[in-house]
Amino acid sequence: MLLEIYTPEQKVFEGQVDSATFPGSKGSFQVLNNHAPLISTLEKGTVVYKNKKEETEIMIIGGVVEVMNNKVILLAEEIIEEE
Repeated sequence: MLLEIYTPEQKVFEGQVDSATFPGSKGSFQVLNNHAPLISTLEKGTVVYKNKKEETEIMIIGGVVEVMNNKVILLAEEIIEEE
């Protein structure tokens, strides 16, 4: 499925992933290929997305995610850079 991650300033990531886990307002949840459509608000936490080669983690401070037709769009308020 296609994952796109945006902040107000820039596109952070665009690519094919096998799964993505998000810090939902009522607990974390995972999205896989052919997931049912949904829109959810997100809390501060870790977003994890995986493909066959690697797993990537990013910290966000809130946002919104939309899932539809194997396309996932994450609009993050801010991404916390690791030091």
